Formats: sequence, C-alpha cells, structure tokens
Amino acid sequence: MLSLADRWFNPPVALAPMAGITDLPFRSLVSRFGAGLVVSEMVASQEMVQAKPGVREKAELGLGIANTVVQLAGCDTRWIAEAARMVEDRGAKAIDINMGCPAKKVTSASGAGASGSALMRTPDHALRLIEAVVGAVRVPVTLKTRLGWDDDCLNAPEIARRAEAAGVQMITIHGRTRCQFYKGRADWAAIRAVKDAVRVPVLANGDIVDGPSARRALEQSGADGVMIGRGAQGRPWLLAQVAAEIYGTPAPVIPQGAELADLVAGHYEAMLGFYGRDLGGRAARKHLGWYMDHAGTGADLRRRVLTAAPDTVLHLLPDAMQDTVCERHAA
Repeated sequence: MLSLADRWFNPPVALAPMAGITDLPFRSLVSRFGAGLVVSEMVASQEMVQAKPGVREKAELGLGIANTVVQLAGCDTRWIAEAARMVEDRGAKAIDINMGCPAKKVTSASGAGASGSALMRTPDHALRLIEAVVGAVRVPVTLKTRLGWDDDCLNAPEIARRAEAAGVQMITIHGRTRCQFYKGRADWAAIRAVKDAVRVPVLANGDIVDGPSARRALEQSGADGVMIGRGAQGRPWLLAQVAAEIYGTPAPVIPQGAELADLVAGHYEAMLGFYGRDLGGRAARKHLGWYMDHAGTGADLRRRVLTAAPDTVLHLLPDAMQDTVCERHAA
C-alpha cells in the first residue's frame, strides 16, 4: 500500500497514461475491475487553459473518481501551473507531470515546445516546471519519466532526487530512454538506481504484461509497485489480475463468451456516449481490435466489426467474442 499524502493507493498497480486510449470510458472500466490507480491521457497545459476544443474534455470528466490522476505536459511554468490549479479545482486527486513521452511532436521545440522526455535534456528547466506545479496545488504531485534521453544521458536518478526535494511524492520510470522509443526490452534493473536515489515510492513501467513480468520487474528494479500500459489494451481486467497474483487482492472474474460480449458492448456504448456517435465509433475501433485479438476472432468477422455502423457492431459482438479463451491469449 503506497501513500500519496493522506490518500492511500492500494494495490500498487497503476494504469499508465496512453494518448487516445486512457480516456474516461477505458479508465472507468479498468477502475471497475480493481486497479489501484489510473492516469488520464496526457493533457497539454496551455491548450487546457485556453480551452482548445477536445482538450479540457480529457481531464474535466471523471475527476471525482478517487483513484484518478491527471497527467499534464508543458514547457512553460505559467501554463502548467495554471492548468494544475484548474484540474485541482475540478476535483483531480493528484497531478502527474509528463517527462516521459517520446513523440517528436511533443519533444520538438516546433511542436509542444520541447516538453515530455525532452525535459530530461534540460533538468534545471524541468525542475522549475516541477516547482511551479507543486507550488500551485495542494494535491499530491507525481512525476513520470524515462531512464534518460539516450544512453549518454541516463540522468533519471539525478532528476528524481531533485524532484523529490521539490515536493514530488511518487515517481514512475519507464525502463527505456527516449531515443529507444518502444524498441528493445525495458531495462527494469536500471530503475533500481532511481529507487536507491529517493525515499518516495517508485513505480516500474515498461513491458509489464502479466503477473510473472510484473514480479520480475519488481525484483529487478526494487520498485514499490508497477504501472501497466500497452499490456492492458483489450484486457481491462489485467491490472486487477496482476494485483491478485502479486499482492493477494481479490482476483477478478475474467469475462468470456457472452459475458465478454456484454463488457465490450458496454465499453463501445460508453465511447459513443462520451465522444458522440461518429467520433466515438472511430475512436472505439482500436479497442474493438484489441478485444478481438485476445478473442481470436476470425479475419472476415473482424473486418465486418471494424467497418460496420454502430448498431451493426453491437449486433456482431456476440459472435465476435464467442468461444473466447482469454487466458490462452493473455500473454
């Protein structure tokens, strides 16, 4: 059980922020199964404050859910502090600072103004951003970052020490450098240097897809918990399943066949309601694809589901999820 100020985070298994994926419908579904913590999609600070269409919606809804953290990105102390105050006022229970996103549009000065993992190249400026957020809000502030920019700049321990001194209360480390993007394997052992550098809780992230990989990540990193991202795609129960295997919490009932079809239909309808029928239908396709990956849906039926109108999708889902053996596809 990890403590963020006076708020308990239990079990120490968190859903990673993923752009276009960890929206309110998906976070709510993962939370319902029993995740310890869920993190919103990355929210661009300046666009949030300036009410750019589609940006506030990522953070405005679901803030009342106790285990929800809102992740902010930015490169300007004024905007990130104001965005932090804004989401706190709307009910955010904690705020995470993004220093891990490797996308070029985020890390380039011509895009988001050299934010995300680019901040690891400018630790003094990164610290000013952290101090601005910590000073702006009363809720806990956390940090998510990588091992460094590249193999010649593995400065996560230094940044973690300075972030802790500035008031950050938890740090998540993805076990790759920015220049690795998502290639190769996450280096969980390298996270141990960060764990040794700070007293606040540290979460290990990267390539954690089941109970055994979570256990290895914890053993190699010495971390206090894990954060799971891509492994949960199409498996919203995965965090609860890992927590049960590692920490002995109640095991989730993993839906199969008709029960899985009902779950997927509920997720699909939640996305239609959240985004609107047209955008929601398009946004849901990737989730439908992941569900069908794990269900072993045949190619022809898969194509029909991914190209059909919403009413037809709902009609096809029972067949698409039939004879599912989730455990067989879980890894």
